[in-house]
Amino acid sequence: MGVKVSVIVNVHNPGDTADACIRSALEQTMPPDEYEVIFVDDGSTDGIAERLDTIATVRPNVRTLHLPHTGTPMRARNVGLAAAAGEYVFFLDQRDRLERDAVERMHERAVETDADVLVGRLVRDYGPPLTAFGRSTAHADILRDRLLSVLFPQQLYRRAFLEEHELGFAVPGGRMGEQAFVLRAYLHAKVLVVLAEHVCCHLGPRPDAEEDPRAIVKELHALLDDIDAYEGEGRQRDRMYAYWFRYAVLRPLVTAKFADSSVDRGVYFRVVQELMQRRFPETLDRHLPVQLRLVAAYVRTGRLDQIVLLGNSTKRAGLRADLTEVSWDAHVLVLGLSVEVLAGDGTPDRYVVDGDRLHWSPPRPLDTKQLSPDVTDVTDAVERARIEVYVRHTETGLVHFLPLTQHVERVQDGRRRVRIRIRGESRLDISTAAVGEPLRPGQWEVHVRMFSGANQARSRVSRPEGPLNCLGVLAQRPRMRLVVPCWSDRGELGLAVEPRSFSESIALVSPGVEVRHLGKHLFVVLPVPYVPPSGGPPLELVMRGTGRRAREVSAPALVEAGVPGRLAGQLVAKVPVKRLMPDVEHLGPGNWMCSLRSSEEEVGLRFALEMRRGKIEVHPAAGVDPGRRSPLGRDTALHRLGRRLPGARHIVRLARAGGHRYLKD
Repeated sequence: MGVKVSVIVNVHNPGDTADACIRSALEQTMPPDEYEVIFVDDGSTDGIAERLDTIATVRPNVRTLHLPHTGTPMRARNVGLAAAAGEYVFFLDQRDRLERDAVERMHERAVETDADVLVGRLVRDYGPPLTAFGRSTAHADILRDRLLSVLFPQQLYRRAFLEEHELGFAVPGGRMGEQAFVLRAYLHAKVLVVLAEHVCCHLGPRPDAEEDPRAIVKELHALLDDIDAYEGEGRQRDRMYAYWFRYAVLRPLVTAKFADSSVDRGVYFRVVQELMQRRFPETLDRHLPVQLRLVAAYVRTGRLDQIVLLGNSTKRAGLRADLTEVSWDAHVLVLGLSVEVLAGDGTPDRYVVDGDRLHWSPPRPLDTKQLSPDVTDVTDAVERARIEVYVRHTETGLVHFLPLTQHVERVQDGRRRVRIRIRGESRLDISTAAVGEPLRPGQWEVHVRMFSGANQARSRVSRPEGPLNCLGVLAQRPRMRLVVPCWSDRGELGLAVEPRSFSESIALVSPGVEVRHLGKHLFVVLPVPYVPPSGGPPLELVMRGTGRRAREVSAPALVEAGVPGRLAGQLVAKVPVKRLMPDVEHLGPGNWMCSLRSSEEEVGLRFALEMRRGKIEVHPAAGVDPGRRSPLGRDTALHRLGRRLPGARHIVRLARAGGHRYLKD
């Protein structure tokens, strides 16, 4: 049987960062005689070449090729492609990682659909979410399925298809060269497939590299020529042109790097002017957000000074996403949202009303007298404003978009100004949220992204005012699993699927703790998201002091009835307090880290207590320094007594200051 898939890995001085990549390529579920791994070393000097040679000697499906150093992964990929024997090839960078069954799953789907190019689900820990994986499709469209957001070479290609159309990577080439290769493959492919329901590859961080503007323009001209050849004139071609116009030409002009580079920006500006004159007519501006329409207008009029002013005066937009509702409908979490884009100064974005039209207000230092009103008109874009809600797995970076109903509101803010707000409702079905599959166990963050008439921004979803809803539910499909809404220390919504124990489920929602000091006791009340029929195992609240002397106070914690619709139960611990001369059975002054102890484990809670002068304060556990010491430096009974004497702290500070004052060195 011949080789089905060739995995081509370009390598150059990775150090230890390539371990996960190498292991993932070698430990695939596909039988070793059905796939091969080709490592192409670009003149490494850190010992990786010898290591790869050793691996190749003991694994018959591994080959190592060595090149003199070229400084670019493009030649390594081309050499690996020329040496490949597989029916399909997959390109992998040294910082990436394949899922164990990725090669087998991708090949099965590619054979089933007769794909020329298969885009397997990609996950990354940086940048905005990849929107192309909302669903799987056997006949994907570049624009409809948002494939311009995944112009990464880490995809499965039919080798005969690449050879037929003579597709390869430009050398030396840069980021634009990579994207040009992928786009050409999309344009030539008769069958373009998206595999969304299974994660195939985890993308590692991309190293920053300086690129010559003229080289970028040369690659962009060639890429646009391919679009012209395969799309012809029309809306489809214009939208593709607008993508490159936006991200490759105009966006770099409003970055801090461009504004700060007084030497190089004049050269880059002239290159962009020439490129726009040849390839990007003014009719394309209607596909741009308003800030970039302004930049394009300034480029055409030669106003480099205004572009620098815009880059220095425009801060990145923010987003305020407030929850108006958090409730359960069976095992479906219902989220009511109110979302609004914030300007760079943190205030809501405002638009000027001119008759039945809305206009964006550029920053005041800019000269806008010579600009056409069409440049700042955002009326149509505001009507199309929308939000996207998605959940992100905190460990894997996996993203799933949620179904949403929404509508746009205009909020009057003065006589001639309005704000744009979007209200929506999202329903998170635990059993189907992962592209028809159940959400995997772990913790999920809830994010929202908004596209308005002026800009786009993304943010975590913040909790509403008032008591937290920490009610957990048992999802019934495909098996019974506990799901708990939880909140970060900054009040951001998350979701925990299948906490590992009763104690951990309480720890997840422990920022909702309430503390009451009554007489000689401290009552610590913790929310309980779900109470098992048995009532849960016996628990103790353990409090450890952070002073020099190890102190530990524990008290039994009992489950009581909760608040219907918000809490399944409450865990109450009654802790004895002693202000003067506390012993091991009493809580005294200082900082205290808290945990829950059962017969099987001890789980840290997400809050700490600070007791000072009879007052109790609750802090996030992350904000407490466990090594914090007494201001007097010791924690003996005598020093604790001294801390309670009037003026003792002040006397100690004066004594220390006097001692340091007269030191000679």
